[in-house]
Amino acid sequence: MRVRLSYGETGLEVELPDAATTVVTPRHHPPAPDPAAALRAALRTPIAGPPLRDRVRPGQTVAISACDGTRPQPRDLMIPAVLDELADIVDLDDVTILVATGTHRGNTEAELREMFGDAVVDAVRVVNHDARDPGRLTYVGTHGAGVPVWLNSAWVDADVRITTGFVEPHFFAGFSGGPKLVAPGLAALETVLTLHDAARIGHPSATWGITHGNPVHDDVRAIATATGVTFGLDVILNGDKQIVAAFGGDLLAMHAAATAAARDAAMRPLDAPFDVVVTTNSGHPLDQNLYQSVKGMSAAYQVVRPGGVIVCAAECRDGFPDHGSYREVLASASSPQALLAEITARAHTIPDQWQVQIQARIQAGARVVMHTSHLGDAELAGAHLEQTRDISATVAAALAQAGPGARVCVLPEGPQTIPYLAAGAS
Repeated sequence: MRVRLSYGETGLEVELPDAATTVVTPRHHPPAPDPAAALRAALRTPIAGPPLRDRVRPGQTVAISACDGTRPQPRDLMIPAVLDELADIVDLDDVTILVATGTHRGNTEAELREMFGDAVVDAVRVVNHDARDPGRLTYVGTHGAGVPVWLNSAWVDADVRITTGFVEPHFFAGFSGGPKLVAPGLAALETVLTLHDAARIGHPSATWGITHGNPVHDDVRAIATATGVTFGLDVILNGDKQIVAAFGGDLLAMHAAATAAARDAAMRPLDAPFDVVVTTNSGHPLDQNLYQSVKGMSAAYQVVRPGGVIVCAAECRDGFPDHGSYREVLASASSPQALLAEITARAHTIPDQWQVQIQARIQAGARVVMHTSHLGDAELAGAHLEQTRDISATVAAALAQAGPGARVCVLPEGPQTIPYLAAGAS
């Protein structure tokens, strides 16, 4: 069986044994026939509350939150749609687009032009959020379960606040989009570290597809509600990253409708765990570093048997990445088990501990083998990972070692499909 994996911008084909292989993909949804019309309808006939135009008055300042370059949000379609609705109400000089980087690096000028299009970048002020710059952050109080909240000052000071994003299952926040475009997207490092601390991340409900009762999403939702969002706009995408549907309106009602649609498209029950799971991080731009690729590993971890093998194909053109302390923290302990223990003991003092915690948990429960184009064997070994140049051969060897009846599951689109063991699965 020949399977095409989402990898970088070109994809990667692998050969796997027919009888032993189960391929799991999202339900295919055709793109909206007219994406611009779908976005316009979401802005004018929202899920809840009045249309966007009815919420804005002349002379007001506007802040628009959008995903950073690690997310395949169709910003080049969504932002112009919002600006068109505002065109005869507010002056473009009073509009700021905030790239909701969270704790990621800011996007370069070239990346911003690719993300938003030249027309938007030339006409509107576009600013990368910086979680580490106290001069650009405003304290807005303690919200949720004791989360101290600093948000981007341009967002806090704006009269009108609009979130734009896309919704897919998220490996510890339940789903992306919606309130995440406020925090962690526009929050200070200290706020993010609290939202992503060991206790919240370690909670059994902090996982794919769960929002209510999930301590991470509960607090994210509480922050957005307490600090105020004027209008939310989210889309769901198909495997080709095309807009399938658009949702607009009051933030929480809009996001609930979008998550219901995303759950139906992306989550798949399976009857039993697998000896080997081959996964990706959905190709470019999601697989541009190892840090993001933990999501693909986590999707695979849902259905790999204890002690099984996860093979993750992620291009990692941006390395670990080199900014931040993720690489340093991964290499700071002798084993994934030791790393988990250290994170539990020092939850609030370890940067990037949430991502490392999830990765360490996965690596403690399964052997993880990477296929990358930009990380060397020694670099991965320092992070307690292996490298393979030949995925087909690695899978064949793992199946042989597992013995007769061994099976492999393939997630060609990585975390665009979230498998889970159905009730009663063995």
